[in-house]
Amino acid sequence: MPQNATNPSPRRALIVIDVQNDYDGGNLAIRYPPFKGSIANVARAMEEGRKRGVKVVVVRHRAPQGAPVFAEGSHGAELHEAVKARPSDHFIEKTLPSAFAGTDLELWLRNNGIDTLTIAGYMTHHCDLSTTLHAAHMGFSVEFLSDATGTLPYENSAGSASAEEIHRVVSVVLQAGFAAVLTTAEWIDCLESGAVPERDNPYASNQRAIAGSVAA
Repeated sequence: MPQNATNPSPRRALIVIDVQNDYDGGNLAIRYPPFKGSIANVARAMEEGRKRGVKVVVVRHRAPQGAPVFAEGSHGAELHEAVKARPSDHFIEKTLPSAFAGTDLELWLRNNGIDTLTIAGYMTHHCDLSTTLHAAHMGFSVEFLSDATGTLPYENSAGSASAEEIHRVVSVVLQAGFAAVLTTAEWIDCLESGAVPERDNPYASNQRAIAGSVAA
């Protein structure tokens, strides 16, 4: 897992994205990884991160009254109890997928000397992905906790995909240059050891795929 343990220690913030009740059996029920396991890992990341000096930013998505999900004033829009019950250092409300869009997140991170963002919360392919790409383009290093996030199935005019397919493909794409993809346990190990988690690139990821297909 460690790529280069001699790098300066990252100055991390854990970004807990949209852990709201609509994802817990509501109108956007998370299917993969199962919500029960992923929410437990979100809580674990918040607790273990704070023990080791990682600042925690909680993000909540807002939608107008009457919207099918996250409608202002609804139970589904409220933060899940697992997040509400735990302390954080900053709170953000947003109306667009990226936690940076229309918020003070970048300013707060810069003012606190943060250079590395650890992404947890929902959904893998939507707000997590948007925030990760936005952060990478602004020069932040990004870590993606694959078992503290989750997604759901889609079907539309472009085709269909299961929740597991979407989560797997997005994770593979992120690891190939945008983020270090790791489990919550692996992330905690990095916090304890000071190791920098491995990040890949498009060329190396492609070459492994080619080599694997040839060998098969």
